[in-house]
Amino acid sequence: MLVEVGLFLVGLAVLLVGSDRAVRAAAELARYYGVSTFFIGVTVISVGTSIPEMTTSVFGAFYGAGDIVVGNIVGSETAQITLAIGVVALVEPIVAKRRNVAIYGSAMVLAMVVMILTLEDGAITRSEGFLMMLAYVNFIYTLYTNEGGREVGEEVLEEAEEPPANTLPQVLVGLVMVVLGGHLLVSNGIAIARLLGVPELLVGLVTGLGTTTPEIVVAAMAARRDPTGGISVGAILGSNITDPVFSLGVGALVADVEVASRAAVFDSLTYMLVVSVVVLALMYWREGIDRRAAVACLLLFVPSFLIA
Repeated sequence: MLVEVGLFLVGLAVLLVGSDRAVRAAAELARYYGVSTFFIGVTVISVGTSIPEMTTSVFGAFYGAGDIVVGNIVGSETAQITLAIGVVALVEPIVAKRRNVAIYGSAMVLAMVVMILTLEDGAITRSEGFLMMLAYVNFIYTLYTNEGGREVGEEVLEEAEEPPANTLPQVLVGLVMVVLGGHLLVSNGIAIARLLGVPELLVGLVTGLGTTTPEIVVAAMAARRDPTGGISVGAILGSNITDPVFSLGVGALVADVEVASRAAVFDSLTYMLVVSVVVLALMYWREGIDRRAAVACLLLFVPSFLIA
């Protein structure tokens, strides 16, 4: 038991460190070749900070642990919209334009609804996973053509431009660490769940809390550097659009994702959607989140584990 727990924690640590290294190095590589900052922000930062969720989805689907796959996404989504928003607002009160909250918030809610509807029959097939990924790519393209690259978090990137000879090996090392960490995390998470007799969904929710660490760190750093809060909020909402459709879709491409405890899964999904709407409504109404509202966001995170 202690061995499994130790390997589970090692896997989580390796996964997070590897994803951070890969994201930072990929950002430098893209900037070196003159790729637009919008492209870097949307792909490298939003998708990059979701690498832990994607890796967990891939290995979870491969091992047939559908409840861990879904639980990881739900746990990450719930943690980001409550815990991450709360932490960021405590670091620096968030000021958010209603237009941005409406655009990104609506896309986030839509992504969650797509995830819920897809799981209605208790499974996500390869074809459904492909369509979910395709929908996400279409969203990114539409956002790029309409927004013209104005909403980007370049402040969270390193300012120095390193040559590919330095950054490319770091990307490869980071990806290797992500693969290794994901394997240790999921395989030992399944073992722990079976040894303790707890639902795999609960293990997935706890894993989701761990894999959302990159988003929280990036958003908190952005909040310190950008007092307006636009970058930090955009990073969190952007990741919450990525995970329900793209990260989950990637896993479904490996193997059909089937959930065993459908009732518990839908309870968690429902709570995820409800708290997301509540926080977004609060953010839209008050044009941001102050420290008092941040405490409310943090408290909303607690019931997510009780529901499972």
